Amino acid sequence: MPRIVGVDIPDNKVTWVALQYIHGIGKKTALGLCQALGLDPTRRARELNDEELARLANQIESTLIVEGNLRRQTQQNISRLKEIACYRGMRHRRGLPVRGQRTRTNARSRKGPKRTVAGKKSVKQLR
Repeated sequence: MPRIVGVDIPDNKVTWVALQYIHGIGKKTALGLCQALGLDPTRRARELNDEELARLANQIESTLIVEGNLRRQTQQNISRLKEIACYRGMRHRRGLPVRGQRTRTNARSRKGPKRTVAGKKSVKQLR
């Protein structure tokens, strides 16, 4: 498996798809990298030689923010929003959807599993 920027990319996939296994590189960026370096994006990753891998790694490190640095930057942005107590920061703090989605129904991936709340007792049980 070729290793680029600390990530093992799968060797049986085409180059532009294999590059997407690096956090921060999507389809457009992967294809752009291949074009900028003169690599054939349809070649398998295992067919890349050491010199091509080195050029690819240098290009990524010099032009893009990827992996750990990108994750750290994202976390810093979220913590800044929490510190200034803006609306988005409060939504992050409470674990609710941040971008205006509805919460009356759905939102389970953000709110977690459903917690049942005890309902009202019926009139018959009170007598």
